[in-house]
Amino acid sequence: MLEGTWYLEKHTDSLLFLHKIKRHIYHGRTAYQKVDLVEIEAFGKTLFLDGKIQSAQVDEFIYHEALVHPAMMTHPNPKNVIILGGGEGATLREVLRYPVDRATMVDIDEQLVKLCEAYMPEWHEGAFYDERTNLVFADARSYLENSNETYDVIVSDLTEPLEGGPSVMLFTKEFYQVAYDRLSDDGVLVVQSASADPYYNDFVRDVFVTLREVFPKVKVYHAPVFSFQMDWAFTLASKGRDPEEVAEEEIGRRLKDFESKLRFYTEELHGALFKLPKFLKEALPKGRVITDENPPVWFS
Repeated sequence: MLEGTWYLEKHTDSLLFLHKIKRHIYHGRTAYQKVDLVEIEAFGKTLFLDGKIQSAQVDEFIYHEALVHPAMMTHPNPKNVIILGGGEGATLREVLRYPVDRATMVDIDEQLVKLCEAYMPEWHEGAFYDERTNLVFADARSYLENSNETYDVIVSDLTEPLEGGPSVMLFTKEFYQVAYDRLSDDGVLVVQSASADPYYNDFVRDVFVTLREVFPKVKVYHAPVFSFQMDWAFTLASKGRDPEEVAEEEIGRRLKDFESKLRFYTEELHGALFKLPKFLKEALPKGRVITDENPPVWFS
């Protein structure tokens, strides 16, 4: 919500954040969501979708490197990767650092992607124009259900499941079974899983329990995202390797060609990301299985 020189972000009915605005860049609505792009005193250029912070210039590298690299390293040699969502293009940017043959990005909101392409070039850094990029504007679930391709890594970079929003049916057991079936034998799925704090951790624990219904190896990890003002969770599901068993030596070797471009992820950090605080380890098994009949809805 724009309030003069302040942006009021409603995390839930019980928690609001105020951000001081230096500059208004874009305000409008696509066919799927409300879009606000502003420059904030502390965060720089910042994207809000449906009133919730999505990405900020000051630390988008933390979120996107944390989302992409543990999954890419867990697969021994990813060549065909698909991104679900990822409108800003930064997830695509990180995937393309690897010698992949093809990176498909499926986002339902073409207008949002075009806005990000025009107003947020610091995020995509030209990734949309890479010859390996296959940009598709479609519903990610329908696309995967009708795909005949096999993917090595699936990156789920979707917004939280707001009621009536485009992501609600992309966190269910039935959808994760579709993802499993589209993955190669060593395939990996990673899901951005919202907050990892002591109070609002219902979503990550539900994603964790749901993925365990489908995948043999499921691990939660976390990273501090300054602009989100909380610790952020990610859930990695693997058909092959355990992410905690990937050797630092291998990670260092595979990072060699582009490690100078990274600002967060390192071979030493990889294993540390999977070390969880006691409260979160205890909370994870208490989640519920998300189904098509009982889909998730973000806190109100």
